[in-house]
Amino acid sequence: MISHQEKLTLIGFATAYIVGFSAYYLFIKNFEFLWYVAVLVFFFILILATLKRSGFDRPILWGLAIWGFLHMAGGGVRVGDGVLYALELIPIAGSGDAYVLKFDQVVHAFGFAVATLVVFHLLRPYLGGKVNWKIVYPIIALGGMGLGVINEIVEFIAVVVFPETGVGGYYNTALDLVFNTIGAVLATVFIHFYYRPSRPRLNRSFEV
Repeated sequence: MISHQEKLTLIGFATAYIVGFSAYYLFIKNFEFLWYVAVLVFFFILILATLKRSGFDRPILWGLAIWGFLHMAGGGVRVGDGVLYALELIPIAGSGDAYVLKFDQVVHAFGFAVATLVVFHLLRPYLGGKVNWKIVYPIIALGGMGLGVINEIVEFIAVVVFPETGVGGYYNTALDLVFNTIGAVLATVFIHFYYRPSRPRLNRSFEV
């Protein structure tokens, strides 16, 4: 069970990096990421305002906070000639925009794994004891993938509004969707082992 002190720690962590990166992006006049900061602030306020009702648990709250930090750092922390988002981690396949594996792709997988946990959490009250999990798991994963599509629309708006952005082309968008899907699938595996009704003790331990 997450304590009041831990909630304050989460709020302090999120507030610190939002304020810090907002000031930084304003200083360097990176208006694209100020747009992302505005989106992040909206969801931060929404989560705070609805926390008692939503009852988001520890994995979701920490996951969202860390995801936000990684996203903000990805566009601003300089690594060599580029930013952290462009950092090439492991040469698995491809080159240029089609390179795998980049920091950006890892963040997409992590972020939309967390988003898929949110989808499950919101659906959970409606899942009875006789639910067919072979059907529910794909629906939950598709929900997380759908949120990934919304994220790409937000990035597209940034491309349209701002003349210069760090958003890549077709291959980048396609790989983003692929890694969103990987994250959603991994989240369903996590759900199976930690949230299923057959594991009530773990279930209760993650409640807010």
